[in-house]
Amino acid sequence: MADKWTTGRRGEDLAAAYLAERGWQVLARNYRAGPKEIDLIAGRGGVVAFVEVKTRATTSGGTPLEPVGRAKRRAVEAAARHWIRSHGPPGAEYRFDAVAVVMRRGEAAVDHFPDAWRPGT
Repeated sequence: MADKWTTGRRGEDLAAAYLAERGWQVLARNYRAGPKEIDLIAGRGGVVAFVEVKTRATTSGGTPLEPVGRAKRRAVEAAARHWIRSHGPPGAEYRFDAVAVVMRRGEAAVDHFPDAWRPGT
């Protein structure tokens, strides 16, 4: 069984490929602003999505998105503000997405949740 870091990295790889197959360009991976991190930043058609990726080997302990609570959302929002100041294209629409990856027996199910939350919620 893979360790947590390897499973998470594989999930991020799958999420990036999933988004790319749907026309998104991955602008950054594992973007850091101090201790805060955004798993993926992707752009398509004037929209920039800050994407939190959660990966699980099973759903027996709950869905992959359950850990994306208020504290995690605030950390992603803070890192997003930093990225926008440094790299944000003028006139872009910004949103927060989530991708859930469940890996079972060598197969992965990927679910994309556009506009998963609004800042401050």
